[in-house]
Amino acid sequence: MESHHILTLVIAFISVALVSGGGVFWVMRYLENQRNKDAQEKAQDVLSLANKEAEAIRSRTRVEVDNYRREKEIELKEELLRQKDALESEKRKAHDELNAKERSLNARQENLDQQATELRAQEKEINASRAELSNKIDRQDALNAELELKISEQERALYDVLNLSKEEAMKILMDKLDRELIEEQGALILKRENEAQEKCEEKARTLCLQALQRYAAAHTSEATTSTVDIPNDDMKGRVIGREGRNIRTFEKISGVDVIIDDTPGVIIVSAFDMVRRETARLALKRLIADGRIHPSRIEEIYSQAERDVNAFIQRAGMEACQEVDAHGLNDRLVTLLGRLYFRTSYSQNVLRHSVEVAFLSGMIAIEMGLDEKLARRCGLLHDIGKALDHEIEGGHPQIGAEVLKKYNEPTEVVQAALRHHEDTRDASPYTMIVAAADACSAARPGARRETMENYVKRMEDLEKIAMEIPCVNQAFAVQAGREMRVLVDSAVTTDESAAKICRDIAKALSERLQFPGEIKVTVIRETRTTEIAR
Repeated sequence: MESHHILTLVIAFISVALVSGGGVFWVMRYLENQRNKDAQEKAQDVLSLANKEAEAIRSRTRVEVDNYRREKEIELKEELLRQKDALESEKRKAHDELNAKERSLNARQENLDQQATELRAQEKEINASRAELSNKIDRQDALNAELELKISEQERALYDVLNLSKEEAMKILMDKLDRELIEEQGALILKRENEAQEKCEEKARTLCLQALQRYAAAHTSEATTSTVDIPNDDMKGRVIGREGRNIRTFEKISGVDVIIDDTPGVIIVSAFDMVRRETARLALKRLIADGRIHPSRIEEIYSQAERDVNAFIQRAGMEACQEVDAHGLNDRLVTLLGRLYFRTSYSQNVLRHSVEVAFLSGMIAIEMGLDEKLARRCGLLHDIGKALDHEIEGGHPQIGAEVLKKYNEPTEVVQAALRHHEDTRDASPYTMIVAAADACSAARPGARRETMENYVKRMEDLEKIAMEIPCVNQAFAVQAGREMRVLVDSAVTTDESAAKICRDIAKALSERLQFPGEIKVTVIRETRTTEIAR
């Protein structure tokens, strides 16, 4: 019973299980179908959404592509416009250059046409001059033929009248012709010489005036003082020292003479050497200021003053070289230039005079188309010999030339120093320029002065030299010695011989006297006839 009941339960359970399994199966299948349907719907939604997004993306892409295409088109158009503007600018520039070249060619063509016209005019003038010259030659030939005929006639007349031989008649005739030719030659030479002199003087005056106007430096006469101020008369005794040992030591070391007299407040220093004189003056001034005056202190102060003066000399020489732009000078020449600061000529400071001559020489050289720097160098060093003429025998031109030659200065510089006071007509152009500039600097008003004794003596020397020439009746120095008026005897001189006398006087003045600038010599020949009416 129990077994049957269990079996029934088992069958029931199996039946229920089968029924439940089928239900579950259909439920699962239903659920699966439902899930598939939901999945398909979701897939459709996703696909639809993806299509929408893809369409949106395609729309955005087309817009971006269109925008990019438009931007590129705009950039291309701008680039084309820039290239077009550049081409237009180059075209305008090329057009302007062509116009300028065309104008230049037109101007050149006009110049060529004008030159051609001038050449044709000159050719006509040359042809006319050639024709005139041919006519003159023909006339001269005719005159020569006529002269030969007259000579032949005179020869025959001499033969007939004087019964002379041919040689004797020829000698008489040639003497007569020589006299006539000499007179004509003298007159022609005098005429040409006057014309050339007027032209040369005018040109030279123009060049010198232009140079002087361009170099308008103020000139002051400088002189080295020879006195030393002292505070009181007691200082004189201290300078003299016990039994004169201080003053003897000072004079022995410095090589100058110290004059102490009754003049109050002043001690006089005397020496021919200007550098030594300035060194002694400076040393004495420092000793008086210091107050300690004894032999050892004198040696110390003088050595210090000597070093200071030498340094000043070197500095003055360097400043002069820099001022005129003359570089590369030997140190010895620079020192000699500095020494010229303490040298004067007719109260004119020689160093400032040399600098002034250098500038004037450079300006004249520019006007003449020559080397300005070389001319300045010649002008700066032309008086270098004056720094040594107290130590070496000879004139400063010879001394300066030897020193410049020793230190390998150019030939033009040496010749300018040697010959700037001589006749420079056959010298180099730079020597002539330096001579002219030296005369301009020395002859400027206020540049130099001289004592009354020297002035009177120079006037007397000028008149004496002129009176030594034969046929001279009177001679007068006028214009402060810048001009000579000479009266000659008209009975024994002619116009031609008066010209020779004038030249001889000028040559004698140049050879025998030294003077700044130039002297104009005028010879006057006149005939006076006097009658008395009663």
